[in-house]
Amino acid sequence: MKYEEKVQKLNMQMRRFARQDIAVAFSGGADSSLLLKLAVDAAAVFGSNVYGILMHTMLHPAGEAEEARTLAEKIGAKFCVVSVDELQGAGILDNPADRCYRCKKYLFEQLLRECSILGVSVVLEGTNGDDLHTYRPGFRAVRELGILSPLADAEFTKAEVRKLGAKLGISASEKPASPCLATRFPYGTRLSGEAMRRVEQGERFIREKGFYNVRLRVHGDIVRIEVDIKEFQEFMKEREAVTACLKALGYRYITLDLEGFRSGSMDISL
Repeated sequence: MKYEEKVQKLNMQMRRFARQDIAVAFSGGADSSLLLKLAVDAAAVFGSNVYGILMHTMLHPAGEAEEARTLAEKIGAKFCVVSVDELQGAGILDNPADRCYRCKKYLFEQLLRECSILGVSVVLEGTNGDDLHTYRPGFRAVRELGILSPLADAEFTKAEVRKLGAKLGISASEKPASPCLATRFPYGTRLSGEAMRRVEQGERFIREKGFYNVRLRVHGDIVRIEVDIKEFQEFMKEREAVTACLKALGYRYITLDLEGFRSGSMDISL
């Protein structure tokens, strides 16, 4: 399907959904921001309400909530926050191989409860077409719970999400993906809020040095840094500062992964 056909299909879906109130599982990233913008634009025709609902969790960077609020309000949606502790609630303290499924099911069950309070029955989330070709067991939970995935249904790739988002003036269209912090640890590793906050601090430090895709993969007292291969030369100029930061956070051995950044590198064993 051509890009223009995908856009047409997506807009038709959104106009159909917008005949009643809509809730979007909203993280402030490129995918959910595009969905929220399209929902608000479509709902304006029918006078429907659109809610951007952020799941404030243990597994996502703490600073994202206020950024998401600012963006949702700029887009014109009603912003809500649902706070959860999925480490306990979803039974994922030991980072099991089916963590993503358990976590998504738990989170979206809480989101659906909030939607029931709001009186909203149309609930959307931002899985895109590219996500369907990677290890995403959480998508099974999305389908089981009846959550709708318009981007995936219209076969939108991540690049096409960013393209349409930029055209619509969405500031998050070029924002790098920020998957849950549990993905930084091997399956079977005991997870803790403290360990994930250390990862968050380290990644933020490196990102503030100007690097786009950044992951810290933690193997005990070893931290494996992933950045884009094209940025290796620039990264080595920051070697001493990065090493000092990560040592201060408690990591004993600091390594640069020569394969570079790649999404899902902890899934190799699966």
